[in-house]
Amino acid sequence: MSTQMISFLKIKLPVIVAALLLIPIYTLPIWWVSLTAPNYPEEAFPDGVKIHFHMTGVFNGCQTVENDEIIEDEALDCVHEMDTINHYVGMFPIASGAPIEHSLSFFLLIMLGLMLLSTLVDDPNKRAMAMSVSFSVVAIWLVLALYLPNGLNFHSAEYLSGRVSALGQEGDDNEKPMTAGEALIASLKASLASSGVDVGSDDDADLSQKKQDIAFLKDAFESSQKKLAIDEDWEGSGIQLLGWHYRTSLARYFNNPDVIGPKVKTMTMAANLVVGLLILSMIGFVFGARKTNGWIYKLLVLIPASLPALFVLIYSIWLGWYGHRMSDMGAFTLKPFMPTVFGQGKVAQFTTNSYPHIGFFLMLALSALLVYSMLAKRNEEAENQQDSD
Repeated sequence: MSTQMISFLKIKLPVIVAALLLIPIYTLPIWWVSLTAPNYPEEAFPDGVKIHFHMTGVFNGCQTVENDEIIEDEALDCVHEMDTINHYVGMFPIASGAPIEHSLSFFLLIMLGLMLLSTLVDDPNKRAMAMSVSFSVVAIWLVLALYLPNGLNFHSAEYLSGRVSALGQEGDDNEKPMTAGEALIASLKASLASSGVDVGSDDDADLSQKKQDIAFLKDAFESSQKKLAIDEDWEGSGIQLLGWHYRTSLARYFNNPDVIGPKVKTMTMAANLVVGLLILSMIGFVFGARKTNGWIYKLLVLIPASLPALFVLIYSIWLGWYGHRMSDMGAFTLKPFMPTVFGQGKVAQFTTNSYPHIGFFLMLALSALLVYSMLAKRNEEAENQQDSD
């Protein structure tokens, strides 16, 4: 085997595999949390009240239970169940957490992937050119998705599905809560029928899931604006969805405009700031990567390799936010606390469990591959230096 091939296998192939791992990391659950208590018996709740954290939102982690005493046609919505438990002590709904991270995760992972792939280009000028073109596409894509009217068409289907799922957790107090799918179908039919469109049978639906999700979000937005007497037209931009969805999530149980309004304004400003910083960082990487082995060039690998640590950091910050930003409108008063980040904890009669899921282990694999590649490259450069001496 040639020296060039050995170098490729040790240095570049791990980087390629690491970049490809970003795809399942975006779609698979990263972390899971569950609550167990005496009023949630193991026979009915074998995993407790369980939820899954994804890059695009928080999803139901409960499954249907079938035994001699219980037969379920549909799994309990444990995100809604956990929100119901938490709101008694004044905690805001889970869907209100990490709105910026969820909105930008798709573009962030693309950016990380391009950073890794750019290191495969040995020529500094060609590397800078490739990064300029690819980062320009991402920056334009990002701006269109967040600020262009109907920019939601440029967002990922997974992100939109997460927003719909979060809204679908709500239901009428006097009726059985609809699932996200049922709420979506009912909303679409009502919206189309009110516009004079023949809805037809269920078999006639020809809209893609992404378009259905956007139509559902539009209908939910307009309904909530009428309810709150807010005069704002639907634009379909990502930044509008971020602000409105954040407001709606915060107000699900504690509708206090004086408290929620400033939070939404601050979050929207923070989102705009993050977008600007991302674009500036892309420009900085393009100029800095022209110097091979410079500190900016090393960041092209070090930042993606730090993905597991970055996730845990952001996850911990948001857990702290939940435990220290509780509403005074809760039924019970609970002192501010830090929820369990990893392992098992105790809050009142509830036992909490918080552990990594498959997506996080893929992050660790990505990090290990990049560390191996960096060490192999350093050893190769040391050997070449010895040969030249």
